[in-house]
Amino acid sequence: MKSGFVSIIGRPNTGKSTLLNALIDNKVSIVSNVAGTTRYTIHGVYNDSDSQIVFVDTPGIHKPIDKLGKELNKEAYSAIDGIDVILFMVDASTGVGKGDKFILNTLKNNSNPVILVLNKIDKLNNEQILESIMSYKELYDFAEIIPISALKKDNIDRLVKVLKDYINDDVKYYDDGVITNADNSFLASEFVREKILELTKEEVPHSVTCITTNFKESTNLIKINVDIIVSRDSLKKIIIGHHGSMLKEIGSRARVELENNFGKQVYLELYVKTIENWRDKERYLQEFGITSN
Repeated sequence: MKSGFVSIIGRPNTGKSTLLNALIDNKVSIVSNVAGTTRYTIHGVYNDSDSQIVFVDTPGIHKPIDKLGKELNKEAYSAIDGIDVILFMVDASTGVGKGDKFILNTLKNNSNPVILVLNKIDKLNNEQILESIMSYKELYDFAEIIPISALKKDNIDRLVKVLKDYINDDVKYYDDGVITNADNSFLASEFVREKILELTKEEVPHSVTCITTNFKESTNLIKINVDIIVSRDSLKKIIIGHHGSMLKEIGSRARVELENNFGKQVYLELYVKTIENWRDKERYLQEFGITSN
């Protein structure tokens, strides 16, 4: 058996989490149209008869505006160390951006093979795909270039086949049946945050984080309490909504997602709390598990 680690890096909103979920055919990383959705490094474990590939989903690399942003960038770059292959993922439908060039410049001294993954090719015709490939080839000496659509799962098998040529470990890092390093308590809080991202807009998604405070599982039922943390009282009112309507909708959608994921009935309670400017306070970034002590 061959095994290895593969980091997925790129700008925000290029589809990294969608790709991870597609690769392991399970939802272990939340997705949304909001830039900066991923805040934690998550492992997704791919297994077949002759290989185990541990994919590392990372926060999108961006220009930070607060301490949270700086920590997310640091988290993304740290995921490059000690791995076998880097997947540099781009949104082929938007063309080369400054963020792409910035990331590629930081990889100049990297010794690991870098594979360019051109995502969202379902939005392009063949001529446009070729043009996109050529524009990126001018910027970096990629080991491979693989066009895909993570959403439609186009060319995912081809990507896995190529990656097998770049992994050489013979250690099984995760037991059979394990698909992620994220525990159920963490996934619960992330699914709640995903529903907030779906239902709110503007500054709200970036100012919210979710923490599971209670996760008790019995034979047929899971009881979950999640705190929704916002940075201002005005945002708290938005999350709760008129007569609690928004909070009720968030809870309803999250419960359906959790029950589908865990295969059990879920009793979910949500609480909204304000912690002023938590994104710029080291204490809370550590407490919420975004930075290490």
